[in-house]
Amino acid sequence: MSPIVYQKPTLRDIPAMQNLVAPEIESGVILPRSNDEIATNIRSYWLAMDEGKIVGFCALHIHSPNLAELRSMIIEPNYRGRNIGSELVEKACEEGRKLGLKEVLALTYQQRFFERLGFVEIPKESIPEHKIWADCIKCKHFPVCNEVSLIKTL
Repeated sequence: MSPIVYQKPTLRDIPAMQNLVAPEIESGVILPRSNDEIATNIRSYWLAMDEGKIVGFCALHIHSPNLAELRSMIIEPNYRGRNIGSELVEKACEEGRKLGLKEVLALTYQQRFFERLGFVEIPKESIPEHKIWADCIKCKHFPVCNEVSLIKTL
C-alpha cells in the first residue's frame, strides 16, 4: 500500500472528482455540483491521492468571516476505514484556522464520524439561512431531511 498524498486540486481534476462522487449524488447522499461550480470553488477542495488517482476529497466552503462548511466529502469505497476522511477534515480545518475562521459546520448522515473529530450536534434552526436556500433547496430530500448538523470550534 502506497502512502496517501493530500493536495489541492487543479481544474484538470474536475472530471475525476465528478466520477468519484457520482454514485453518492445518485443516491442523494451528496448534493450535485456542476463543473462550473467546482471550478469556481476549486481552491476550497482537498484531494486524497493514491499513486496519482483521486481516492477522496472534501471542500471547505466559506459562508462568512467566522463560519465555513465542510461539504462534498467522499472517499472511494475501497479506501474507507484508512483514516483518509479524518485527514481530509483535518487539512480543511487547519486551512480554516489559518484563514481566521472560528467554526466549521457539517451537514451529514455520518454523525459519529464527525463527533470523533470534535464536532458537536447543533439544532438545524441555528444553521445560517443562506445555507438552507442556496444548497438544501437543491436536494431531492428537501424539506424532509435526515441529515444531522454539527459544528466544530477551531
